[in-house]
Amino acid sequence: MKVPFLAAGLLGASTLAALAQTPQLRVLTYDSFVSDWGPGPAVEAAFEAQCGCDLVFESAGDGAAMLARLMLTGERADFDLVLGLDTNLTASAAGSGLFAPHGLTPVLDLPVAWDDPLFLPFDWGWFAFVYDRTRTPTPPASFRELADSDLSVVIEDPRSSTPGLGLLMWVKAAYGDEAPAIWQALAPRILTVTPGWSEAYGLFLDGEADMVLSYTTSPAYHLIAEQDDTKAAAAFAEGHYLQVEVAGMLASSTQPDLARQFLAFMVSDAFQSVIPTTNWMYPAVTPAEGLPAGYETLLRPEVSLLFSADEAAAIRESALTEWRDALAQ
Repeated sequence: MKVPFLAAGLLGASTLAALAQTPQLRVLTYDSFVSDWGPGPAVEAAFEAQCGCDLVFESAGDGAAMLARLMLTGERADFDLVLGLDTNLTASAAGSGLFAPHGLTPVLDLPVAWDDPLFLPFDWGWFAFVYDRTRTPTPPASFRELADSDLSVVIEDPRSSTPGLGLLMWVKAAYGDEAPAIWQALAPRILTVTPGWSEAYGLFLDGEADMVLSYTTSPAYHLIAEQDDTKAAAAFAEGHYLQVEVAGMLASSTQPDLARQFLAFMVSDAFQSVIPTTNWMYPAVTPAEGLPAGYETLLRPEVSLLFSADEAAAIRESALTEWRDALAQ
């Protein structure tokens, strides 16, 4: 009876030794990326098949919450990469001195030029208010029309969420000095402010609100995954604000070579091909098979709005104050 137990003990020891020798790459990202329906599971399986490593995702709410956590931990951060910041946050992230150059020069399919040495894009899209055609047959066509309507909307908190911060930039880019007045007019329409995108979209799907701040690509999920064409993005005359989501490696990473290998993998077809039907955004590099059927039906704004990373950093606090003051009244 001792032999089986001895063999089991030896097997356990060898397994533990093998695991100890397997390098681990830790990636901090946002909640929806690592959800069962997000890109995380497919990305993890595909990268581990080629890296001989253990890829570990750790989630920290939404994008802005990730940056706050990073600033808090600083050089004591126990992860190698951050995936899910956007251009409204990259100047602040770069200013922390915590990121290292990625050294990659991929050919990207973005609506803007890209030459950031620290951050590499993995997807992009336009912010939009998503509605249900059956509940809202005539959606507002501008922020002013939304303010004048009797519709309820759910938005995300700009202090913790990149869509929430994107909305601040959208209003500021569209209205400039008139932004405070727009927020005051919009305040009665805002049902609630959630910490992140997942909570906000869930409230919308539950019928708690008429519209939700999301993306022009969000209806693709319902169309492709659910064969439901009732969800749509409202086209706003002011234009729509762009979001470019990025990843960057930390200077304190204990696996710098593996981190760069992941960033190179991130802009490969294996990663990019899963983005349109898991993260429901436009890929930073168009996959070999192109975009899935259904994407051709999505809203393509005629006007794109975007502050540079430095401009976004410069106006972030004042825009946040305008938003907070309007909602406090």
